[in-house]
Amino acid sequence: MHKLTLIPGDGIGQEVSLAATRCIEASGVNIEWDSVLCGSDALAKTGELLPESALDSIRKNKVALKGPITTPIGTGFRSVNVAIRQALDLYACLRPAKSYIGVKSRFRDIDLIIVRENSEDLYAGIEYEESRPETLGLIEQIKKDTKKAIREDSGITIKPISKFASERIVRFAFEYAVKNNRQKVTCVHKANIMKFTDGLFLNTARKVASEFAGKIVFEEAIVDNMCMQLVQKPHNYDVLVLPNLYGDIISDLCAGLVGGLGVAPGANIGGELAVFEAVHGSAPKYKGKNKVNPTAMILSGVLMLRYIGENRAADNLEEAVQEVIAEGKQVTYDLKPDPLDPSAVGTSEMADAIIAKLKKRK
Repeated sequence: MHKLTLIPGDGIGQEVSLAATRCIEASGVNIEWDSVLCGSDALAKTGELLPESALDSIRKNKVALKGPITTPIGTGFRSVNVAIRQALDLYACLRPAKSYIGVKSRFRDIDLIIVRENSEDLYAGIEYEESRPETLGLIEQIKKDTKKAIREDSGITIKPISKFASERIVRFAFEYAVKNNRQKVTCVHKANIMKFTDGLFLNTARKVASEFAGKIVFEEAIVDNMCMQLVQKPHNYDVLVLPNLYGDIISDLCAGLVGGLGVAPGANIGGELAVFEAVHGSAPKYKGKNKVNPTAMILSGVLMLRYIGENRAADNLEEAVQEVIAEGKQVTYDLKPDPLDPSAVGTSEMADAIIAKLKKRK
């Protein structure tokens, strides 16, 4: 028996979460879900976007499956998702990008792993608003220290990158590569311009890579060139490790290589805790319409099953998803060659089809 936290989410979150939990349970794994609220639904019921009780549940159970969450405009949160990662120190964001037969894409046989640092960089949230006294003071201090002028009507965001965070994310990437029989890790950076932040990240990556010499090939790539290489020659790459902002951008680019966010799972992992979630958002306009593709959420469940050691169930579930998508019959509108195809099914019905495949595998 596994006791795990479930955050259904809001918008389409509850629908795709229900589809995912049904499929996970059909894989044969015995799970007791501790369901908690975050986001706009939690705000309506408790007055809090991120109740401490939700974080406590994750701390207690160690592992959570989280549906998409809406951060209402005008709140104190930049993002509930980012707040969860920071509160629990989920420093590693793992986002696979894998081709599945039947998913529309210009590419085939893509199998990439994006490892994104989650805790610092521009997502640290250290910002100075334009024209405020503290901002003007910072501008003056920078001018004094560097002899470089910044316009007084500028807003400023601080980009901290530390040796500590860089080492642990790069080490995570290499250890993941070893454990999962991957061949190569590529460090993505902009150290040619940002010598003291991206330069630190790159130099730290080189040191960690030296410990894995002979086991894992190590490469370096400047982020803008990496974007071009991924579009031209994506099969040349395996595991990518990146600072926070580049990881956010590149993971969406890689999702585009395999058909979009509808098939993009994700995980946020810390020392002892892990939260698994689809990469896509909460799409409130589709709430309650039983229309959206549940694949990304189900595949996030596959990642979760592997994390808790239920590898056979994970393999069976992923293969069931593959079979349903490849057949192309019981799939949502976005997985049809023509999105207006009247034979497209809903979120729940696609989950039913996956569960039927699982039953045949037992």
